[in-house]
Amino acid sequence: MASEAWQRSAGKNPAGGLNEAGRKSYEAANPGSNLRPPVKSGNNPRRASFLARMGNMPGPEYKNGKPTRLLKSLQVWGASSKADAKAKAAAMSKHLKGMKNG
Repeated sequence: MASEAWQRSAGKNPAGGLNEAGRKSYEAANPGSNLRPPVKSGNNPRRASFLARMGNMPGPEYKNGKPTRLLKSLQVWGASSKADAKAKAAAMSKHLKGMKNG
């Protein structure tokens, strides 16, 4: 039996992350899930959470001189590196907390 599209290149975006077919395939295999496309800019709590989580992931940003899927995903979400992702996530969190309290 063939694996789900989200596990094969057919469901992966060459720029990083999953494409629409991959998201739909994952949702079909995991009822109740709701994968959404990346948030590429702005102060969004979902974007801040993703950048913080992925900025702390182990593993290299480049392998054999080519960007890894981790780095490609970060770039799709608007960060140039793991360090940049951490910095942007911290700045967004600070901004979002200020908006909540103010």
